[in-house]
Amino acid sequence: MSPLWNPELYQQKHRFVWQLSTDLIELLNPQSDEYVLDLGCGTGQLTHAIAERGAAVTGIDADAKMIQEAQQNFPALTFMVGDARTFSLPHLRDAVFSNAALHWIPEAGAVAQSIWAVLKPGGRFVAEFGGKGNVATIVKAIAAARRGLSLGEAATFDWYFPSVGEYSSLLESHGFEVQYATLFDRPTPLDTDAGLRNWLQMFANRFWVDLSSEQKQALLSDVEMRTRSKLYRDSQWWADYRRIRILAVKPT
Repeated sequence: MSPLWNPELYQQKHRFVWQLSTDLIELLNPQSDEYVLDLGCGTGQLTHAIAERGAAVTGIDADAKMIQEAQQNFPALTFMVGDARTFSLPHLRDAVFSNAALHWIPEAGAVAQSIWAVLKPGGRFVAEFGGKGNVATIVKAIAAARRGLSLGEAATFDWYFPSVGEYSSLLESHGFEVQYATLFDRPTPLDTDAGLRNWLQMFANRFWVDLSSEQKQALLSDVEMRTRSKLYRDSQWWADYRRIRILAVKPT
């Protein structure tokens, strides 16, 4: 389940989502005669980068506000609202690309099936998203803060952070040939001294949808306190990201 998105906060304070993943486009290696789908395109920055390489590209995202912002940012490109689990397209694609989106969707099998269905034989799927152990320090701190403040357990929040073996096996069970897969640490600097609080309000808001405004602020302060020793250094907040990166092919 995706968060309650704030496109303005996303673009102003969380540019790292696309700025630190531009090399993923090198793995995709889009060509000028190709048709590419950017799945979970957000506000469109990487969709635009793919288009600059000459490929014809369409961006899809489940959030209508993000798609509206993407279309305003890049009016010459095509964007549409669509669910990664159930989307379809009128024409097959040479490649499907996805960055920082698939960890929001625990129904990974349905996503893999949808991607398979829109790829040409020989087409490739290139993705990066949160892998096993992603933001573990932050998640543990939120749970501990809720207990410490007597707020009970958080509402269900299903992030999907698979291991390399788990995700490769899932893709193979849907017919893909996995040609490259890696899991790596990527400590990520957050913008400004309020970086962790901004990150929490951007990406983790469903952990406190049941709380009052006062309880929420108390929780955020508690999480900052609990994580400071590990995630604040050199006058900078950091997120303890771990990313999984995949290149898989639909056999001919």
